[in-house]
Amino acid sequence: MSNPFVQIVEPLDPKQPLKKFFNLSKLEDVRYAHLPFSIRILLEAAIRNCDEFLVKKEDVENILNWKVMQHKNVEVPFKPARVILQDFTGVPAVVDFAAMRDAVKKLGGDPEKINPICPADLVIDHSIQVDFNRQPDSLQKNQELEFERNKERFEFLKWGSQAFKNLRIIPPGSGIIHQVNLEYLARVVMDQDGYYYPDSVVGTDSHTTMIDGLGVLGWGVGGIEAEAVMLGQPISMVLPEVVGYKLVGNPQPLVTSTDIVLTITKHLRQVGVVGKFVEFFGPGVAQLSIADRATIANMCPEYGATAAYFPVDDISIGYLVQTGRDKEKVMCTKRYLEAVGMLRDFTNSSQDPDFTQVVELDLHTVVPCCSGPKRPQDKVAVSDMKKDFETCLGAKQGFKGFQIAPDRHNSIVKFNFEGHDFELAHGSVVIAAITSCTNTSNPSVMLGAGLLAKKAVEAGLTVKPYIKTSLSPGSGVVTYYLRESGVMRYLSQLGFDVVGYGCMTCIGNSGPLPESVVEAITQGDLVAVGVLSGNRNFEGRVHPNTRANYLASPPLVIAYAIAGTIRIDFEKQPLGINASGKKIFLKDIWPTRNEIQAVERQFVIPGMFKEVYEKIETVNKAWNALDAPSDKLYTWNPKSTYIKSPPFFDGLTLALQTPKTVEGAYVLLSFGDSVTTDHISPAGNIARNSPAARYLTSRGLTPREFNSYGSRRGNDAVMARGTFANIRLVNKFIDKQGPQTIHFPSGETLDVFDAAERYKQAGHPLIVLAGKEYGAGSSRDWAAKGPFLLGVKAVLAESYERIHRSNLVGMGVIPLQYLPGEDAGTLGLTGRERYTIIIPENLKPQMNVQIKLDTGKTFNAIMRFDTDVELTYFHNGGILNYMIRKMAS
Repeated sequence: MSNPFVQIVEPLDPKQPLKKFFNLSKLEDVRYAHLPFSIRILLEAAIRNCDEFLVKKEDVENILNWKVMQHKNVEVPFKPARVILQDFTGVPAVVDFAAMRDAVKKLGGDPEKINPICPADLVIDHSIQVDFNRQPDSLQKNQELEFERNKERFEFLKWGSQAFKNLRIIPPGSGIIHQVNLEYLARVVMDQDGYYYPDSVVGTDSHTTMIDGLGVLGWGVGGIEAEAVMLGQPISMVLPEVVGYKLVGNPQPLVTSTDIVLTITKHLRQVGVVGKFVEFFGPGVAQLSIADRATIANMCPEYGATAAYFPVDDISIGYLVQTGRDKEKVMCTKRYLEAVGMLRDFTNSSQDPDFTQVVELDLHTVVPCCSGPKRPQDKVAVSDMKKDFETCLGAKQGFKGFQIAPDRHNSIVKFNFEGHDFELAHGSVVIAAITSCTNTSNPSVMLGAGLLAKKAVEAGLTVKPYIKTSLSPGSGVVTYYLRESGVMRYLSQLGFDVVGYGCMTCIGNSGPLPESVVEAITQGDLVAVGVLSGNRNFEGRVHPNTRANYLASPPLVIAYAIAGTIRIDFEKQPLGINASGKKIFLKDIWPTRNEIQAVERQFVIPGMFKEVYEKIETVNKAWNALDAPSDKLYTWNPKSTYIKSPPFFDGLTLALQTPKTVEGAYVLLSFGDSVTTDHISPAGNIARNSPAARYLTSRGLTPREFNSYGSRRGNDAVMARGTFANIRLVNKFIDKQGPQTIHFPSGETLDVFDAAERYKQAGHPLIVLAGKEYGAGSSRDWAAKGPFLLGVKAVLAESYERIHRSNLVGMGVIPLQYLPGEDAGTLGLTGRERYTIIIPENLKPQMNVQIKLDTGKTFNAIMRFDTDVELTYFHNGGILNYMIRKMAS
């Protein structure tokens, strides 16, 4: 079928007739000029891919008619321009592709049909840990350990880069996925197959939204959904509402972009933007650099929106030049965007489109702040940090409470470290990490940290040696400008040496704390603190021994490291006293915005970006030396504890199996609100007394060889045992935190995996009960794959985080939602009942289904298959089964 919009195709430059584009201005439709800029990108993709099969003319009309259709729950398809993966989520994707080739071959099809059709980049950035710090060779030692631990995974990924077409792999040591995307991979406008069109991306990391700061529409999807996009399928999405976020005013001189983003995060959480696009506009946007915008867009998952979009303007075009992009391509980019009405001037209000609603922030009202102690949306002004933490100490156990008895608030534990005596108390900082894509992509806060370090060292301040300090830049460019501007040596003097290029502390790869520190924390049952410039601080994520974790700007990370405690009022108390006895306050060493910008203008230059990125794919000698097999089908090694052929496609036939009613399911776990993917599928260390540890020990491994859950995502046997294995898991059936549940037939308390195995052996299906925001946090496909392997047939929750619900759908697990106004409490559910979920024959999106209990009670719930495409996946037993049948038939 030819494209019905072919008449609006024309060359961008008459001198290059083979380089064409779909000229949306030739639609001559008055509605186009009123569409939000983010919706214009959805429209262009629908028009360009319109084939009256996957994308229909009706879909194009629905998007054009966004103002009316946004409230009608209408489904539209979207084909992104590319896919981006990181190694934690990328390894299981490549494992699935390898297993799909095997399955297609078994069903009589051509296995080489399984290839990414949509271009995919995989950046290896989640494997490196902070094992060594405060040593001149920390970086080298950490990278050597990374290769030692992950050699099997890296060899497998190198095989994938050779076996699959259209898959590019950026080796370890190159930087953080989202910063590499921003500085190098992003095109803004694609020039492919003879057409210009807007760059857009979906990624298997929720912080894919960072790229929206550059005007590339992107968001995180489940790993399973990303695999379908790689195989040429459009994403099926509900046409989103678009909240216009108007920025006005100028930031105060001492405010950082981190302060702005934490303020916006809290504000948008209060507004309620889950499942919506947020699009920024107003004259205040012109005051923000691309790095500032990217910092704001990066935190989009923390305020719950699908995307947080900054349309392309002249500052975006200037950034492309600054980061060393080809000038001729940049000019084509600008010309294309002007031609299709997608180049924005934020100072021109006549360009403002229609929005679902508009909210406003005056940047002048933003004050320095942090977020914590357990959630990124819980903003605390720096001036209130001491008081807030002390309130949290005694408050009831929860997001803002630790329930420490009043008589123990001032407990002190003495300990010895490297021959010197120290003290720890509640609020003592034991981890201080400048880490993660949120801030390391931003020269203003990184140079701000460097300038603060310089002033601190010159004032005679130091950081206590037991505090685990680290600096993990998002790309080699950061190290380059920190070194060239002369601040790197001061950072090193305070302990902030470069320890690796990757997510590290923010993903939970914080490495071990000194044993004497851990003993002191344990002995005093202390609420020790981690301060990081990351984007996530959920319980149990950063480190098992830091119960409180605060997100802060890089300069504040250093300030709290120097102070050694969170219980400090910077306005009244000195950071420290130098050798001369002089009190040094934070205001004495804090750099102003003008100081930082002057250094940034001088030292962040295009040549740096060109030099770093020209050699990015070949610079890692250890990667170059890896020997990977060249076969098109992967030869699985039965001895491997990292890479294993998953059982998802065992027994798969070409014929569809009719979905059956779930009969007499037991409740595996009963949860409250805000259970995150970190709770469901941890990425951090493998506890020595866990089912995963017992499995690895049985395979001959010692605890020092366990590595992390994240690194073992290519092995379903580890990941199934790691499901619900977070030490901070709160299960209503158990009276203390931990990864255990009650096996109801026997009444025994067991590890979650062991209970699930008993149920499975007896042929009993399982369900999970949950509250609001089930599956919040990082995009993590194993948070759906793991429960599927445990025998969980459905989850019944009050609400879902968008990506996690999509992942459950992709695995064929039924996401059920209580009717409005109902929950486990109002229905009188204890979780000790057995549940029968009636699956009718004629399923429809978001239909009500009946649930019967063995007590005789009956109630209805919404089956959250939101679109017809999702129902198709469910009928196939999941999205990958659907693709295999399609490729094999």
